Amino acid sequence: MATTEEVDAKKQKFGAAEALPLLTGMTKMLVAKGKSVKEIDLKKDRPADEELAKLMLGPTGNLRAPTIKVGKTILIGFHEVTYAEAFA
Repeated sequence: MATTEEVDAKKQKFGAAEALPLLTGMTKMLVAKGKSVKEIDLKKDRPADEELAKLMLGPTGNLRAPTIKVGKTILIGFHEVTYAEAFA
């Protein structure tokens, strides 16, 4: 799998205005927080942008890292099992 774009979150800030457009074309969002993973169906039951922004942004208001797009799925935060499944 080739990386098409890499952004250093420490050097380039992504607030809600920059983060929400990352969902364009995505059908599923997986948000990892601690040991839990929340799955959001962006095609059928897309929440309001405010709720999506709360899931995507950390306490500093910046996009949570890592954030990775795999096909039509966007992964927010790190969860080992979820990553293993996404990259299998």
